[in-house]
Amino acid sequence: MTDLTRRNFLATGAATVALAGSVATTDAANTLAPQPAQRTPTRFQIACMTLPYSQFPLARALQGLRTAGYQFIAWGTTHMEEGKRTPIIARDAPVARARELATRCRDMGMEPVMMFSDIYPENKEGFNVLRQRILQAAAGRVPQVLTFGHTRGGNEKLWVERFKQLAPICRDNNVTLVVKQHGGETGTGAACARITREVNHSHIKVNYDAGNVMDYLEGKINPLQDLRDCASEVRSFCIKDHRFFSPKDHMDCGPGFGEIDHYRLLSIVANTGLTISLSCENIFAPGVPRPAKPDGIDALARRAREFLEFVIQAIQSPARP
Repeated sequence: MTDLTRRNFLATGAATVALAGSVATTDAANTLAPQPAQRTPTRFQIACMTLPYSQFPLARALQGLRTAGYQFIAWGTTHMEEGKRTPIIARDAPVARARELATRCRDMGMEPVMMFSDIYPENKEGFNVLRQRILQAAAGRVPQVLTFGHTRGGNEKLWVERFKQLAPICRDNNVTLVVKQHGGETGTGAACARITREVNHSHIKVNYDAGNVMDYLEGKINPLQDLRDCASEVRSFCIKDHRFFSPKDHMDCGPGFGEIDHYRLLSIVANTGLTISLSCENIFAPGVPRPAKPDGIDALARRAREFLEFVIQAIQSPARP
């Protein structure tokens, strides 16, 4: 082999080895490099409870929420009817009552997403009332029943026991029982999630109420971190804000009026692939009198809806380059 031929052979061999090494490295990189996770946007349902209209008849609440532009509605809890405080649906009401109200809401263009249980899980009648509420919700095709514990604290062992008994009833009726924060032993989302994780059932989950976390725990727990600790269990929100004027003077208020950053809060659950309802429980402005006439409540209800629409649009917009 001449020197020229030998040099050509060696050069060709070196190039082949380099090419092979390059291909192997590229293949390994393609195989081992982490791929971006698929992010499916959460289907948020912006709702308002009838609760802000509790001083007026239910019919006026429904009319107000329709004119405020809501497509989703939550029931809770009583209204003034002919001068008497009257439950929207009594604990022992026949399931037909819920079916009728749900039809009434849908005829007005509003889909019911949640109803209050109106009882603590640890109450001696807790199991029976919660079971009836689940059956009422099923009759109206309302997907969630909301419960929460006494502010003095609950009974975690009893909660778990009762929720495990109720879970198959929820499953059979396609209703999810959600538990939210209300001070005491269940004052945080993390505490509620500890219970639902022990129950370990798809139809027993958490409702998150950042306003209650701020209120009952007096700002000592950051709702953003608390939500991160329970986000995988959350299936709905009760929306209210909270503002501190001084250590001894603070109040709940409507979203965007207080100190909770709803952009950061909802971004934690912005890409779950789940359907998550956001039910406005408090829509009022802090530090000023509540409207004496329902038209004023209508305006605040519309403002809350529009605020949440902007938040959702922002946190779910495609990332800019």
